[in-house]
Amino acid sequence: MRSIVSDTMKYSLILVLCCTMVVQGTAQVKYERAFRILKKQFPQKALQTISGELEEARKIRYYKEMDSTGITYEVQFKRDRLRYGVAFNAEGTLKEIEIDVKQVDLPDASWQHIQNYLTRTFKKVRVRKMRQQYPVIGSESQEQTLKNAFQNLLLPSINYALMVSGKKTRGHERYELLFDAEGNFRNIRKSPPPNYDHVLY
Repeated sequence: MRSIVSDTMKYSLILVLCCTMVVQGTAQVKYERAFRILKKQFPQKALQTISGELEEARKIRYYKEMDSTGITYEVQFKRDRLRYGVAFNAEGTLKEIEIDVKQVDLPDASWQHIQNYLTRTFKKVRVRKMRQQYPVIGSESQEQTLKNAFQNLLLPSINYALMVSGKKTRGHERYELLFDAEGNFRNIRKSPPPNYDHVLY
């Protein structure tokens, strides 16, 4: 009898551990669905916020993204040879501005910290895309955040988002990593192959 109870407890413990591992593993996977929409389907409040910045922009495209955290609207465009993505929440309030950048655009010390993390974390890694982020923070107005982004200022509040293809043990997987302005690691999550190219230029 004791043996049966003991085996049952062992089985239950193993089951709980397995479930915990599954939950922990899937919690780090990003599930996202995104598709292009018409300008008239974009939040009117967001259009009013960004209208002035679009006057000299080219290749303007509007998107709606849905993931586990909610709905995001994003307008992507080219301006002054730079590629921008400006994101708003479902109510049309500004969330962040992203600019496509390359390694040479980062401060040397920041890139060195990022590179050190990539070397420690992956056996092999290839940076597919890199973006400089300007999130709306604290009491800063939307207008100020937009101004900072379109002046391409290197501020302590910015982040660097990297989309990479990396190999840890076996096989390559896609990841999204976030670093602060100094190149300190903040977050990593797996990203399945997208159902569209996030920046269609």
